[in-house]
Amino acid sequence: MKRIALFSLLCILALSTALQAQKITIKTGIEVLKEERFKCLEGKRVGLITNPTGVDNQMRSTIDILYQAPNVNLVALYGPEHGVRGDVHAGDHVTDQRDASTGLPVYSLYGKTRKATPEMLKDIDVLVYDIQDIGCRSFTYISTMGVSMEAAAENGKEFVVLDRPNPLGGLKVEGNLTEDDCVSFVSQYPIPYVYGLTCGELALLLNGERLLAGKVQCKLHVVEMKGWKRRMDYTQTGLQWVPSSPHIPQALTSFFYPVSGILGELGYMSIGVGYTIPFQMFATPWIEAHKLADRLNALDVPGVEFRPIYLKPFYSVGQGEQLQGVQVHIMDLQEAPLAEIQFLVMQETAALYPDRAVFDHANQKRFRMFDLVSGSKQIRARFSKRNRWEDIRDYWYKDVAAFRELSKKYYLYK
Repeated sequence: MKRIALFSLLCILALSTALQAQKITIKTGIEVLKEERFKCLEGKRVGLITNPTGVDNQMRSTIDILYQAPNVNLVALYGPEHGVRGDVHAGDHVTDQRDASTGLPVYSLYGKTRKATPEMLKDIDVLVYDIQDIGCRSFTYISTMGVSMEAAAENGKEFVVLDRPNPLGGLKVEGNLTEDDCVSFVSQYPIPYVYGLTCGELALLLNGERLLAGKVQCKLHVVEMKGWKRRMDYTQTGLQWVPSSPHIPQALTSFFYPVSGILGELGYMSIGVGYTIPFQMFATPWIEAHKLADRLNALDVPGVEFRPIYLKPFYSVGQGEQLQGVQVHIMDLQEAPLAEIQFLVMQETAALYPDRAVFDHANQKRFRMFDLVSGSKQIRARFSKRNRWEDIRDYWYKDVAAFRELSKKYYLYK
């Protein structure tokens, strides 16, 4: 009995230590806004762009906080992809409606229009943006932010960003800038695939460098966080994670979205969407798991290990089939070159199975989407010649140094 009691005590102490380690170390923009008693919104009619990720440190919705604040006049809500309350599937149109909790009108920014119209903005003075992003260009929330800034500028409205952490930290930059013929809602602005800025810093850059459509500039105010450092990934903030989309259920998943998201557009192999580890794996019915894992580990990719995996997806690519492949384990986030991992998988798969090379075997109807997410037609064109990462490496990284230097002008955090 004494041993059981001692074991139980040790378990309790271990849990207590773990919880202490997760103590919240920062104040997000909404926390700072509360601390400042909503001063920047006083006397103004407020429109809020948000979704379920817009919460304070006690998990209260920004919608409810602003609606209940005595000196804030919240008059409208605006829904990005997945909707204000997160009740819309990825890619599905969001419709105009009324919010069941507050009765406020909800205007869709992911339906008939992606940009708020003058009619949608006529009753407000300021647009507030509070959404947790994942630090990758193809995730559509930053596109919603940018076009909403354009709408604010065109209609004489203020724009306020309640800042939040970049889950990948503020040091990692990867990928070429979006080129003119690949501008779309998954690559709306000329920034790298992994851009190393908070949403507030990115808003300042888009505004300051006149990267918004028509080179317009809005009256922009960023409510800065307190306590966040550039070296911090999301797990180091102590903040709870609210799924930013159905397939980003944990903060850890945001680390992997850039690892497989480009290849995932082709439907060529399962990347874990439809299984329990979205974006963290690569598998097909014809891959031999150990062979692929051995080849990838032999490349000595910094900060990454590959483990053989066997599975049956519950839905999406490979549903109900026995698949084999590799699970990607990020051992060191700062060392790991995230986006290039999928190209190395494509390379080694083609080497093992020459008749299964990705651009010979994938659905050609998906090639355009691959290009849009890559931000350039050159990635597919150059890679498809020999299926070698080295043929696109320089092109992929060609803009990184210059963007890193440019973006430093807009850093809010050290």
